[in-house]
Order: sequence, then C-alpha cells, then structure tokens
Amino acid sequence: MAETTTIQAIAAPRSRPALDTDDWVVRVALVVFGAYFLVALVVPLFMMVSRSVQNIRGEFVGLANYVLYFQTPALFQSINNSFFVAGLSTVIVIVLAFIYAYALTRTHMPFKGFFRVMVFVPLLSPSLLKAIALVYWFGNQGVLKEVMMGHSIYGPIGIVIASVFWTFPHAFLIIATALSLSDGRLYEAAEALKTSRMRVFFTVTLPGARYGLISAVFVVFILVFTDFGVPKVIGGNYNVLATDIYKEVVGQQNFEMGAVVCMVLLIPAVFAFAIDRIATRKQVALLSARAVPYEPKPNRWADRSMLIYCSIMTVLILAVLGMAQYASLVTLWPYNLSLTLEHFRFEFEGFGWSNFYNSLILAGSTAVIGTALIFVGAYLVEKPRSAFAGRQVVQFLAMLPLTVPGLVLGLSYIFFFNHPANPLGFMYATMAVLVMSTVTHFYTVSHLTAVTALKQMDREFESVSASLKVPLRRSFFKVTVPVCMPAILDISIYLFLNAMTTVSAVIFLYSPTTKVASVAAIHMDELGEVASAAAMAMLIVYACLTVRLLHLLVTRGLLRRVQAWRTR
Repeated sequence: MAETTTIQAIAAPRSRPALDTDDWVVRVALVVFGAYFLVALVVPLFMMVSRSVQNIRGEFVGLANYVLYFQTPALFQSINNSFFVAGLSTVIVIVLAFIYAYALTRTHMPFKGFFRVMVFVPLLSPSLLKAIALVYWFGNQGVLKEVMMGHSIYGPIGIVIASVFWTFPHAFLIIATALSLSDGRLYEAAEALKTSRMRVFFTVTLPGARYGLISAVFVVFILVFTDFGVPKVIGGNYNVLATDIYKEVVGQQNFEMGAVVCMVLLIPAVFAFAIDRIATRKQVALLSARAVPYEPKPNRWADRSMLIYCSIMTVLILAVLGMAQYASLVTLWPYNLSLTLEHFRFEFEGFGWSNFYNSLILAGSTAVIGTALIFVGAYLVEKPRSAFAGRQVVQFLAMLPLTVPGLVLGLSYIFFFNHPANPLGFMYATMAVLVMSTVTHFYTVSHLTAVTALKQMDREFESVSASLKVPLRRSFFKVTVPVCMPAILDISIYLFLNAMTTVSAVIFLYSPTTKVASVAAIHMDELGEVASAAAMAMLIVYACLTVRLLHLLVTRGLLRRVQAWRTR
C-alpha cells in the first residue's frame, strides 16, 4: 500500500507554484510590449515587403519589380554609388577617428577633456548642415572653390567629405572604447623585452582593438549607406539608394519601386548589423578580470604630434559649424556680406518658426515617452526572474530597430497607416506617428544603455525585496529608478538629440501642420533658399546645445547623489 502510494506520488504531475500579482503584471506588460513592436515595427515591415512584390493594383507579381529594378541602368547604378561613397567614407573616417582616439587614450597630450568634448559637436546638428556648410566653402560661389581644382563639390566628393564629418564622432566613440579596454600587462611585457614602438603597435595595439575597429567599420558604413540628408543636399545628379527612395515615392508616386529600393537598402544594413553585434561581443570578452588598465607614459614627440593633429581636427569641425552659422547671417551670399537676421524670419509659404516648434514638441515627447517606454521594457527583460518566454521575444524585438534604416521605416509606416483596413489610420501624419517612428527608430541603442545600467545593480536588491514581500512596483520606483537615474537621463538626451536632427525617419510622415525643422531645411534647400535652410539647421544646433548643457548640469548633481547613496 505504501509502495503504491509512493509510485502514485512520483507519477503525479508536479503542481506549478501559483503566480502572484507581480508575475501577472510582468507577463501582461511583456505582452503589451510585444503588441507595441508588432504595430510599430513588425507589421509595417511586413507590409513594405509585401508591397515590393505587388503591382499598382495590389496584385501579386512575384519578383517582377525586382527584375525591372535591376534592368534599369539608372536605378542599378545607385547601388554602386551607394557602396562607393559608403566604402570610401568608412575608410577615411576609421583612419581619422583611430588617430584621434589613440591620441586621447594612449598619449599624455594636454587638453584631453576639451578635445573629447569637441569631437561630439557634430552630433548636435543634422547631417544636412555639414553638406550646406561645404557648399559655402567649396561650392560654385564658395570661399575655397579654387581648392577643388575644377572638380565639383556636388557629387561623390561632397557626399564623402560631409559623411566623414558627421560620422566621425560615432567612429571615435567605438574605437576609443576598444582602445580603453587594452590590458596594460601586455605593454609592460613589451617594454621589458625592449620591443620597438612600431612593433608594439602592430602586435599589441591593433590586435587588441580589432573587434572595435570592425564594429566601427560597419556602424559607419550603415550610417553613410542609409543617410538621406547629405546626398539630398550636396549629391547633385549623383544618385544613391536613399535619394532613389525619395524620388520614387515623393517624385513619381511609385510606391512599389520605392519598396523594392527599400529592400535593397535593408539587406546590407542587416548584414552589417549582424557582424557589428558579433564584433562587439568579442571585444568585451577580451578584457579579463585580471587585466590592468593601460597608463600611457609621457613622450614629447608623440604628445606634441597628437596635440597638433587633434587641434587640426577640432578647427575643421568648428570651420564647418562656423560657416553654417555665418551663412545664416549673411544678407546675400556672396554679393552682400553684411550681417542680418532676415533668414531667421522664414517669410515664405509653407515654412516658419512653427517647424522649429514642431521639432521641439517631437524631441520633447520622444525623450519623455521614449525614455519611460524603453527603460520599463529593459527592466521587464532584465530584472524580474521569470521563465516566461515573452522576455526573450521582447529582447529580440528590441534589437530589430537597429537593422532598419529610417527611410525604410518611414515608407513602411505609409503602407501600414494608409491601409484601408487599418483602424489606426487616423494616426497618419499626426505628431503621434512621428513620435512612434522616432522612438522605434532609436529604440535599440537606448535599450542596450538601460540594460547595461540594470546589470550593474547588485542582485541583492531583488533578493531582499522578494524576501520582505515588497511589491515590484515599489522596489522599481524606490530603488531601481533612483539608482539608474544617470542612465535614464543619458537615454533621454540621446532620444532628444536624435529626434531634433533626424530626417530620414520622418520625411514621409509629416503633414503641413507637423512638418519639423530638419524636413523644412531640406525643402528650403530644394527651393534654393540655402541661407534660410542653414538658419533652420542652426536653430536645431542651438536647441541641442542648450539641452545638452542642461543635461550635463543635472547629471553631475545626480551622480554625486547616487554615489553618496551607494556608499551608505
């Protein structure tokens, strides 16, 4: 009898522990996040892919549109052009950024703090501002047009130079991080063996930073390959994939061919993203727990050389921004160089200060709503220890936006929100859809920032909260949010700056009442009002600089409070 009872007990299915309120809240929240990604990313992309294999009547035609695209010489040439300018820009940027990062991490040169701040100045302005500045420097009526030796700045030369300027900070950040992860013990061993500096560079420095360099290569390539602002302003008749999408959709209303070009643009971006993720993981894995931070030693020749180089790069960065500012204040370039504020009045139909106010509304809403959404999503993925498969699904969906160029996302939203059967069609061309597209476009980097901050929190907080039966929401607001506040502010400023400067993500989604400053600058440049376009772009710079300074002040005070709280 006892044996029978034992067998029955073993055979009986084990009862699962009952889910408490916190478990249900987490599961429901993860389902909500999954639904958000379906609406904001997955379904729109699916509709864009579907449109690429349909004709104008919505009938399935298979790969006919793709065949037509590759049989059209003008369109097919854009692929070669995109790869050429992206590849050349990437090579130049990587070399320049590596030297700059090497100077700040491996030398004892003075004013490192100043140069580290200056390298991020290009991030405060849209990419099109660099192109506008280059027109005033090297255009047909430019100050230094003789330097071009008969060549035109309108075309691949201008695209490459402008792309180098606006992607330089991105490459620097990745490479500087890679160089800072080096193990100082390797350099101590090389010094003890009296190894030459050149050999140390090629056998220790470059191999140690190789994954960071690979990551930087693909990040820069994606940025240039998918950028719309620079080739639109300074590309002239040199067509690339990004401008082809705009021409097919806006110029010819050929949405099917626009979807095909989007697919051609999307595939290299996804491939580059996959390699970047692999390189990033391997770079982090190189630093062991026993590693010793590298401390550079003074070297008069190297320190002075790097100081000169960084000074030259800083002057070039300021020259681009300074020329844009000067052009926005000149009465009539180059005939009347007296200063005026007339270009800031925007007194022509369809443009005005309302465009700038719309950008502030978009950036502010994106920063507030996006930060809350992204941080809560990262918390649900990282902190609650649940076997619910929704955590892995949301984590996967959170990584997808980084593979989708802004133009592709914008065109996907056209197909999704304009579909007759979509009950959310009322959102099209509203500020709400602009905020959704912007949050989704820049979701991944913010998500990774939040996850990194959450991983740094001691897991004992969760154990203590669970043992004391503290509700999840209370520990979230009382512990997690205060400790992670610096990271939360970093996410908010990242979203604000990108929302102010983005063009590609919103170029297809605005209405006359929701047109933002970056789009207005593009259209003013199209109309020949280049000075007014520069003025509108400079307003973006002023707003970004002001918010950035406020962020630095607030973050500095919060860091002191958080550090004091942690030491209690």
